[in-house]
Amino acid sequence: MNLKQTIKEKIDQIIDEDLNKSLGELNATKELIITDKAIQVYIELIQPIHILYNKIKFEVKKLLEELAPGKIYEIFIGEISSQPTNRQTLNRVKNLIAVASGKGGVGKSSIAANLAAGLMLTGAKVGILDADVYGPSQPTMFGLENRKLMATTTPDGRTIALPIEQYGINVASMGFIMNREEAAIVRGPMLAGYFSMLFEQIDWGELDYLIFDLPPGTGDIQLTLVQKIPLTGAVVVTTPQEIALADVRRSIAMFNKVKVDIIGIVENMSYFSPPELPDKKYYIFGEGGGRKIANEFGINLLGEIPLDLEMREGNDSGKPVILSHSDSEYVRKLKEFVENVVKYVRIINYKKSSFNLPEISI
Repeated sequence: MNLKQTIKEKIDQIIDEDLNKSLGELNATKELIITDKAIQVYIELIQPIHILYNKIKFEVKKLLEELAPGKIYEIFIGEISSQPTNRQTLNRVKNLIAVASGKGGVGKSSIAANLAAGLMLTGAKVGILDADVYGPSQPTMFGLENRKLMATTTPDGRTIALPIEQYGINVASMGFIMNREEAAIVRGPMLAGYFSMLFEQIDWGELDYLIFDLPPGTGDIQLTLVQKIPLTGAVVVTTPQEIALADVRRSIAMFNKVKVDIIGIVENMSYFSPPELPDKKYYIFGEGGGRKIANEFGINLLGEIPLDLEMREGNDSGKPVILSHSDSEYVRKLKEFVENVVKYVRIINYKKSSFNLPEISI
């Protein structure tokens, strides 16, 4: 076996841990060029690859150092997109993720803000669209109260608005368009119209993810979104108590009815651990509700996020707590949740891919 065959065989054995398949099974190695002094490797993986990128590159680098010491090498890792989209709006956004809840008061907006910020930390380009007309929270979450969207004119004469950038994340909110007093009297078709404005008349540019922070429930905003835009999937937020679970079932049923993939469910306020007793868990709102729903519907449990003082401080400070340098359990759990979202988005994109790839069952 020559050097090229040996290197190809070893690279093919590397595992894509999200999809639980080898690079050989995924036909990921597209080109391998070997000269007297150099090696070039070209690999393509299902997007988004930001978390996986460094791991795969490190493993390939290690193999090349072992099998071809002394050679110069270049490793190129690109993305395979999901199947081509016919979206007329947001056609430069790769993944559209709705964050929803069946009822208010479960910390949905906090989860959405930290998801957007956590995805940005992976190196992705991220935006968040706050679609909650009656209680827009993202201006507070990102320290953007009293800001307004700025309009601009395109070369072809169209008037568009630009999102506001904060912490490297593009943010747009109903709170940038109207104040709370105005929002209180908006109803029906006007409600859906204002929401449509946020994604039809805002230039979001090229993004890896756009997070939609939906209002609670299953009303006009949610239906407008799923009817106008083919979502990558939805993240459903709940708390452990039974009264929240009943509403979550309705949200899941709505997404199933309109054929939107459910990325998974995240349980917020799962337990409380006092700072002086970090190993002690108090299940203030009950225990295991999110896991119960996940098992009931056969969907993924993305995380169990504890109740923590950092949550309240982060929400009030205008900066998602996941951006802090804290190594608390709360932040660690948020980061695990973000990693799980990326994993299951990749699985959804794999299944939707128009490329000739093997079936996957995870």
